Formats: sequence, C-alpha cells, structure tokens
Amino acid sequence: MLKQDLVLKKDKFFEKIETLGLALSYGDVRLRTSHSEIAPSQVKLSSRFSRRVPLKAPLISAPMDMITEHKMAIALAVSGGLGIIHRALKPEDQVKEVSRVKFYLNGLIEKPICVSPKDTIAGVLKMIKEKNYSFRSFPVIDVKGKLLGLMSSNDIEFCPDNNYRAGRVMTKTKDAVTAKGAISFKQAYDIMRKNKKKILPLIDKQNKLVGMYVYSDVKRIVSGGSPWLNIDANGNLRVGAAIGVGEDAYERAGMLAERGVDVLVIDTAHGDSKAVLETLKQLKKDYPEIDIVAGNVSEAESAKRLVQAGADGVKVGQGPGSICTTRVVAGIGCPQVTAIYNCARALRGSGVSICADGGIEYSGDATVALAAGADSVMLGQMLAGTNEAPGEVFMRNDLPVKKYRGMGSLAAMQESQAAKERYGQKYSGQDKLVPEGVEAVVPYKGAAANIIFQTLGGLRSGLSYTGAADIKELQAKADFYYISSAGLSESHPHGIIMEKEAPNYLGRI
Repeated sequence: MLKQDLVLKKDKFFEKIETLGLALSYGDVRLRTSHSEIAPSQVKLSSRFSRRVPLKAPLISAPMDMITEHKMAIALAVSGGLGIIHRALKPEDQVKEVSRVKFYLNGLIEKPICVSPKDTIAGVLKMIKEKNYSFRSFPVIDVKGKLLGLMSSNDIEFCPDNNYRAGRVMTKTKDAVTAKGAISFKQAYDIMRKNKKKILPLIDKQNKLVGMYVYSDVKRIVSGGSPWLNIDANGNLRVGAAIGVGEDAYERAGMLAERGVDVLVIDTAHGDSKAVLETLKQLKKDYPEIDIVAGNVSEAESAKRLVQAGADGVKVGQGPGSICTTRVVAGIGCPQVTAIYNCARALRGSGVSICADGGIEYSGDATVALAAGADSVMLGQMLAGTNEAPGEVFMRNDLPVKKYRGMGSLAAMQESQAAKERYGQKYSGQDKLVPEGVEAVVPYKGAAANIIFQTLGGLRSGLSYTGAADIKELQAKADFYYISSAGLSESHPHGIIMEKEAPNYLGRI
C-alpha cells in the first residue's frame, strides 16, 4: 500500500469522526496493530521540537515552576529530549538555569567564566559559592580579554593565603598549553592527552580568549559517551526557555540568546492572540538564528496563523492537563487527539513541527499523540514528584509526596506575574484573579530517568505493534479505533485487586 493511501486512511477516520460532531481525546482511541518486522529495540525515536532543534527522543518537559529548572532540563537532554525552563523566575535567574544546563557537559565553552588578575582567592571562592559553580578552574584575563594565565582548582586549594590575588597564583600563559583558533573536539582531546592538561583555552592572533575545552567532557563526547545525549554543535546540552509577550519577552529573549539558549517558547494559554503574533514577528526579526515555538492553540487555523507569523514550532493543547481547569472555567477547548490531528494536518509540508502539550497520563498516550501527527510530547504530571522537579518531599497520609500545581492555579498567579500574564490577567489584583488551574500533590517518584526510560520503552512497543520503524512511519501507517467506555475500562487492569503497581502504571484515580 502506498504511503499516500496510508495517510488517507487516518484522514478518513478523523473525517468520519468530524461528521459525527465528535472530538476525541486519549481515552477515546486506540491504534490498530499491523504486521511487524520491527522489534521494540530496533525502533528509532528521533524527531524534532522545531525546525532546527532535533531530538533523539520526542519528550519535552513542561515550562512549569514545579517541573522544569536546570535539573529536569539536564535529565531530559541526557536522555535525548529537551527541557524548557519556566518563566516564573526573574530574567537573570532564568538565564542562570539555562547556563547550568549549557555548562553541564562543557564541550566547547564559547564564553568561559573568567577572573581578573586582581581578584582575590577569597573573592573567587565567594563567587563559586554564590553562583553554585561545579568547577574551580578559571582563565585569567585582562580588561581587553587577553589571556594572562589559568587558575586551577589546585592553585586555589593549595594557596596559603586567601588574600592572594589570582595573578599571583595562576599559571602564566607562556607556561600553559593553549590552542589557536577553532579546533575540533578530537583535536582538543589529542592535545590535552598529549600534554596531560584538563583545560585547553582557545586564543586568537591577539592572544584574546575565544573559548575553552574541558577534558572530562571532551573525552565523553569523543568516546561516544551516551548515544542519547541531545547536544548542540559545540557539544553542549540543548535547552529551551519559556517567554511571554511584549517588553518582558524582548528582555528575556536578549538575555537568553546571549547565554546560548537553543529555542525560545512563547508560552501562553491562548497562542492565537494579537500580543503573541506581534511578539513572534518581532522576535523572528531580532533573532533569526534562534528557533521560536509558539502556543498554545487547539485549532487548525490558529496553527496556520502562528506559522505565517514565523513560528518554527507550534504547541498544541488548551486545557487537557491534569491540573488545568481552563475548559470547565472558560468553556472552551478541543479534546487533545483531535486538536493534534487538525493542527498537524493543517501544517503538513510546512516544515513546522507540532508539540502535543498536556493530557499524557501513560506512555501509550504519547504513542497516540505522535501517531495523530505530533513530533514531540510535553510532559508535566508524569514528571511531577521526581527528584529533579523543584520542591521538597514531604509526608501526606504516611506517603511521600511533592507539590504540583498548574500555572493557572491561584497560588501560582499570586506568586508570579508571568503566571498571571500567561492567562491574560496581568493587570488583575490579587483578590480579582480567576484561576484556570488547581494545586495538588503527587506521589514521590524517584529519579526522572526512570519515568523517561519507561515512557520511551512504551513508545518503542507502540511503534513495534504498528509495524513502524520510526515516528514518520508511525504517522504514515497509523489507523485508529474509536472505543467505547467499556473498551477503555477493558484497556486498564480490571476485575482484580492490584497488589503491586508496575513502574509504568500507577493505577487510575
């Protein structure tokens, strides 16, 4: 059967559903199985978040204050996905979170953290503590950016007096190993191995510092490290950041671009609005080299308008999240599977990707979202309660839990101007807020890596059952069943008293 015929098969299913006046969500559908010659281990899960931001795994962490800061973004990127740092932070704090992700591997550090020869050891130690740096080696430069020397962790540790200045304890440039201009990871690796150096500064013809390599990270990259690392051209982890609209968005975008963010996400409850479209157009003019994903929308025409305004990716989902009340408070929204399909079909051939945001409870939901046309799925509740999610573990009814809340919840909007703005309530007083989300607790789940592993495992199984070797083939072959409530009940464990929960199934609430 031709690929075109297979796509039309999916189209005919949704056209039939539309003629019935229905819109579907994850609990309404299941994928048809097909002859398969693909084992789960053979399935390829590479995809895209936006035009120029690839993924080795189609999982994105939601830009929520109880989900994604640097720890979660690192966990996603080392597993092939992408984390989006939330914007309920001061701009400078959001930039710091992005920096922590970008510096986690330290392949090529384009803008190393430097010290002045006049800085004291005490001052450098204070900076390390305040900035929470995990490293203790610094290039020493003058006011013109010329490399004067290197101060290592040994120089700091064995310094007899913390009032000594960096210029006194550093290894001078003439005694250090440096490299001229741009060199590859392999060249840097070879130079550092030959000279037994852990730091390799890069300098230009005027001896100005233009970059730096760190041996441990270069070794990891050269030797292959984890094949799942989602890294940029410089060998650093990829990371995204959420912004809003208007002046705050322009300020954040400038600071984030300077720090090397891979993608900006205009994160609002209603992406098809004048403010979003105007902000998107301006940002594409100002930063043409940075991909911008915009949302959220749930209608085909809305997705088209975002693309016409310059979006490199579209975030689909209005109200499907487990802690979102938008649909019942405002009475709007399209059930998520239909929303994904309609937006994806409208953007076919445009080169713009779709991220399905919200409503994913099980790994099978992610398979359905990708089959309906999404290129990636955004996770909130599934990642809530993990070690990497912000917040402390505490006890509730003798069980360990962590807090989880919607960015439209009353508490989130009271604490964050960005949360108010996201829901169009920027100028509302504290006693005049209309929440579109709730506050909750979720069970403590341990390491996010375990959740990611199980979700990707479920995805591989889903593609294997349909006979698809990759996501594009899944989208081409996908055919759906519309199931009844009895079919949904039959899909879950039933007629039993579950004695022990599986690592990928926490039961139904």
